[in-house]
Amino acid sequence: MTTPLRIVVVEQNHDRAQEITGALREGGWADVTVIADDASLTRTLAATDPDLVLIDLTNPRRDSLETLSEVSGARQRPVAMFVDQSAPELSAAAVNAGVSAYVVGGLSGDRIRPVLETAFARFRMMSQMQSELDAAKRALAERKTIDRAKGLLIQAKGLAEEEAYQLLRKTAMDQGRRLIDVAQALVTASELLR
Repeated sequence: MTTPLRIVVVEQNHDRAQEITGALREGGWADVTVIADDASLTRTLAATDPDLVLIDLTNPRRDSLETLSEVSGARQRPVAMFVDQSAPELSAAAVNAGVSAYVVGGLSGDRIRPVLETAFARFRMMSQMQSELDAAKRALAERKTIDRAKGLLIQAKGLAEEEAYQLLRKTAMDQGRRLIDVAQALVTASELLR
C-alpha cells in the first residue's frame, strides 16, 4: 500500500471523524473524505471513486450493515467496518455482504494500518476467487454448448463424436472464429429451425 489511496470514511460523529482522519493521515493516507450521513454515500462514492471505504458504527444492525455494504460497493472495493459491539449473526451478515474487514471493539489509531492492509489482502483474495469461479462457470457453459453442437452434428450428419468436434474446429479455423462462437451459432440456428 505504497501508492496514494483515496479513502472514504463513513462516520456521523464529527469528533470521531476527526480522530479517524487524523489516524489515517498519521498512517500516510492523506486523501480522506468524510461522510457524515449515509444518504450522501452513493453520490460521494460516485464522485470520489475511493480505493477503500471505512465505516465506523457504534451499534450495528443487520439491515444497516447490509445497506451500508451494498451502497459502499463492497463487491467493487475493500470495505473495512469497525463496530463497538456485535453479535455472531452480524459478523456473518457483514461477511456475506462482502465486507473485507469487520472489526469488533471499535477503531483505534494503532489498529488502522493492519486492518486496512488485511482488508486489501482479503478483498484481492476474494476478487481472485470470484474471477476464477466466473471463469470456471464460463468454461462449463462453453463446454455444454460445444457438446450440444457436437450432438446436433452427430444427429444431422451421422458423425462420430470426434468427427463432429473436428468439423466444428475446422469450421472455426476456416472462418477465423472461436470454436465456442461456431458452436453457439449452430445451436442457435438449430433452435430457430425447430
